[in-house]
Amino acid sequence: MFLSVFDIFKIGIGPSSSHTMGPMVAAGRFLDDLRGGVERIPGAGELYRLGVSLHGSLAFTGKGHATDRAVALGFCGLLPATLDPDRAETIEAELRKNCVVHPEELGELRFDPSKDLVFDYGPPLDGHPNGLILSAYDRDGHTCYRQTYYSVGGGFVLTAAELERQRSATAPMHDGRAGPDFPYPFETAAEMLAMGKASGSSVVAMKRANEALLQGDALDQKIDHILKAMDDCVARGLSQEGVLPGGLNVRRRAKKIHDQLLSEKGRNLAQPHHANDWMSVYAMAVNEENAAGGRVVTSPTNGAAGVVPAVLRYYRGHCVGSTEEGCRDLLLVAAAIGGIIKHNASISGAEVGCQGEVGSASAMAAGGLCAALGGSNEQVENAAEIALEHHLGMTCDPAAGLVQVPCIERNALGAIKAVSAASLALRGDGQHVMPLDNCIRVMLQTGRDMDLKYKETSTGGIAVNLPEC
Repeated sequence: MFLSVFDIFKIGIGPSSSHTMGPMVAAGRFLDDLRGGVERIPGAGELYRLGVSLHGSLAFTGKGHATDRAVALGFCGLLPATLDPDRAETIEAELRKNCVVHPEELGELRFDPSKDLVFDYGPPLDGHPNGLILSAYDRDGHTCYRQTYYSVGGGFVLTAAELERQRSATAPMHDGRAGPDFPYPFETAAEMLAMGKASGSSVVAMKRANEALLQGDALDQKIDHILKAMDDCVARGLSQEGVLPGGLNVRRRAKKIHDQLLSEKGRNLAQPHHANDWMSVYAMAVNEENAAGGRVVTSPTNGAAGVVPAVLRYYRGHCVGSTEEGCRDLLLVAAAIGGIIKHNASISGAEVGCQGEVGSASAMAAGGLCAALGGSNEQVENAAEIALEHHLGMTCDPAAGLVQVPCIERNALGAIKAVSAASLALRGDGQHVMPLDNCIRVMLQTGRDMDLKYKETSTGGIAVNLPEC
């Protein structure tokens, strides 16, 4: 099993990695298939029209997550990592007016979002709660090509066949595809600790060695690019005011809280717990940006995008002895923990609830901070376990299907838990009762047992218990 740090941390757009970024990526992959001369269904004529049906959580919460807009922009040739929000608005307006797209090398194709994009509110597809079926038709309505995709969390997208291969694979995998051999191919935390002990290597050193295609300065430069994107997102979130889109009339609060914290500096007015306020405001800044459809980094998802950047900002600005190398170490270890969780359970709120999103992010941030502050491999594993354990059972039930209530504040609390977990682990020697691997299995089992209405369907919990104003 191998997931690169750049698989876990991907630059994209809000509000959701699984419901916005994933469907956009799926549309891009579908167009690539058509360009690549994929085998067409016999008897079909020339390409004329595109269509899509959204299933499961993509249907139930797709409007709140802008899934329909994401697919439409994907058919227009846009991708999350390079999308220009201003240009996207112009392209979307033209599409809704003319109902045609012009994908590179494919000419003009009909696509009317009001007719050719269907929200299917029936049973979800068999493979995963986040399913979508993309189709291409000829002028007479005959199907030329059809593909089923699953958006499995964190912007990862797999076809039905790839998902089946991944679930049955014994060879190392990389984003659903077979990968090369890596010097430390740990699939579990126990294997990570055993390999570290046998080699005398830290988790950071093993993770660096596994990033075989990028070494030295090239690897650091790419990590720094991710770190800058995270920091830019925090900074933009701290500078913005107003009401978030979607109809809940949620006000941005990060700038006001940040201004208050700055005004208290040097005046001996701060309460002892004010450090929590700093962590909270950093996380809220990111998730307010995400809710507004801004540029964020999956960490490991958009819904949990504020936790790791908040802890990074806290480490850099508030911890004694912080360094840029420590920031890179934090990100590398966080990616290692995130990869283990994704491989053995899930980071998808639609699959296991928010324990798989904010819970995973908190575990990643806790392990990363512990490493950056000099923790041993055993203390890193302990920190990640503490953070994950205290998110078990957390549901994913956002109001109106928007990544706002309770998601923004939930990231703030996830960051606070991560720092507390790292601190507790550093106070110990790494020995503890519940191994991280067992905790991950508990999370997966809890997610499987969780009622569907609490897993990003907007049919239970907070989603249906807000007072009407």
